[in-house]
Amino acid sequence: MTLLLLQALQDSVTLPADTLGAAVTGPQPTSFFETLVLGGWVMVPIAILSVLAIYLFVERLLTVQRAKANPSAVADQVRDYVQAGDIRGAISFCDSRDTPVTRILKRGLERLGRPISEIQDAVNAAGKHEAFELEKRTDLLASIAGIAPLLGFLGTVTGMIEAFQEIQRLQGNVNPSVLAGGIWEALLTTAAGLIVGILAFFFYNFLLGRINRLVNDMERSATDFIDLLQEPAPPPQPRYEERAY
Repeated sequence: MTLLLLQALQDSVTLPADTLGAAVTGPQPTSFFETLVLGGWVMVPIAILSVLAIYLFVERLLTVQRAKANPSAVADQVRDYVQAGDIRGAISFCDSRDTPVTRILKRGLERLGRPISEIQDAVNAAGKHEAFELEKRTDLLASIAGIAPLLGFLGTVTGMIEAFQEIQRLQGNVNPSVLAGGIWEALLTTAAGLIVGILAFFFYNFLLGRINRLVNDMERSATDFIDLLQEPAPPPQPRYEERAY
């Protein structure tokens, strides 16, 4: 009987410490969403940046896919039209394709008859405009790649500050499990920020490689078009007249 009383007394003494630990750690997460929520308010902007990064990647990727064209085939077709003297046909062909390459060539075709320097300036200006349209909003992906990890580190720092403030409030009356719980909750934001930053950095470089290839194709097509205009005209074919003897 005495042993039972001593055991009950010991349980009553240790109960507040366990209750204190439970109050500090809180309920354990049971789902992935609840785990993310434990990261605090910083998880909200990180989640927004992740959605924005995916949207920008998909939108730019679709734009790049629509802009793809066979520059050699387009240049050969335009060359045939120009050599045949069918400028309207060449312009109609460019309108039917409606890609960055054909839009650049159309700008030059519309200025045929003017000095070659003016045509070249118009083609170069169109090329710069098309390159800008392809690269538009990709800088946001680069910004997300840098901002997301910084937000994660900020969340970790603020979480650690709150954890140590709680330890100070309790005058150090915490066990290691309570301290570990506060630390891993604070580190959630770092992990989330790094994941979003890595994905955004990959998206940015992937799109940049595709865009650079397209820009190279546009520059090559523009150069071929200017060379075509500078080619000497074919000599006229001699006409043989029938003579009556």
